[in-house]
Amino acid sequence: MTKTGAATVLSLRGISKSFGAVAALADVDLDVGEGEVVAIVGDNGAGKSTLVKVLAGVHPPDSGVIEFEGREVRLESPTQVHALGIATVFQDLALCENLDVKANLFLGREIRPFLLDDVAMEKRSWELLRQLSAKIPTLSVPVAALSGGQRQTVAIARSLLGDPKVILLDEPTAALGVAQTAEVLNLVERLRDKGLGVVMISHNMEDVRAVADRVAVLRLGRNNGVFDARTVSTEDIIAAITGAADNAVSRRASRAADSEPRTAEGSEAR
Repeated sequence: MTKTGAATVLSLRGISKSFGAVAALADVDLDVGEGEVVAIVGDNGAGKSTLVKVLAGVHPPDSGVIEFEGREVRLESPTQVHALGIATVFQDLALCENLDVKANLFLGREIRPFLLDDVAMEKRSWELLRQLSAKIPTLSVPVAALSGGQRQTVAIARSLLGDPKVILLDEPTAALGVAQTAEVLNLVERLRDKGLGVVMISHNMEDVRAVADRVAVLRLGRNNGVFDARTVSTEDIIAAITGAADNAVSRRASRAADSEPRTAEGSEAR
């Protein structure tokens, strides 16, 4: 289920992925709607990174069905996935620090009818950065001179080349300061305002509560709850992440079973 009124743009059903004897994902379901931010949370080893790599085309799933804009698709390579309309910003950003902003935005996708079209690339670069209200003063500044938040902005702006419908963000605020984190969260909201579906992997509950519409919890490679971010408590999310919620259900079931009247032979009384 997506948030109320949002058309589903990406849907996963029964996605499984194993590496040898290790099941990284088992029967995972996920829906992402247009103009919706879905946060995926979970402990280390929960399967978050594997799920992102499946969606990015790095690891094709072993089984399951993926639908994009209502039709079944196979995500077989990063190039094919990007052409389909799903863009990924990994945690390491994959930026070249010795190159300037414009060169990073068009790295591998340069506009060149014959020679490099610097004018067209500069125009498109400013269009992308203005869409995100980016605080970058010039396109000629080397990425090495940018702050963490500005680098994340460049990586997100680069992902918008090709007009994707879904953006995957892997820990976008990791290792950022307070001001830089706020800057990145504003970018996430702008992506949602543009009508994009956003999948955000995060371990920071404050960030999740700040921008997510729904929170999907993975535990040991499986779904362990999908919550409305506006109404769920942080305690309930953490309980789903750690398995405390499952333990509470088990304890209630055990107490209910223990309270059933028994006959002398140990069978339930009728």
